[in-house]
Amino acid sequence: MTLPLDVLEKSVDQKVSLLLKDGRHIEGKLLGFDEYMNLVLDDVEESKEEAKKRLGRIILRGSNVVSISFI
Repeated sequence: MTLPLDVLEKSVDQKVSLLLKDGRHIEGKLLGFDEYMNLVLDDVEESKEEAKKRLGRIILRGSNVVSISFI
């Protein structure tokens, strides 16, 4: 059985796409995470509907994440 934290461990330094609870999509490079799935992302771009915004480096609380896709 593959555990979520094991998948994240293998994905450090790779680009990920996240869907958040409020409907926003976030893409960026995964730099790190903790046991609560709080994520540190770099070179982040946020998109909601048609609007896009560059955010740089962020810390994202794990409870806001609905899904994670690996690009």
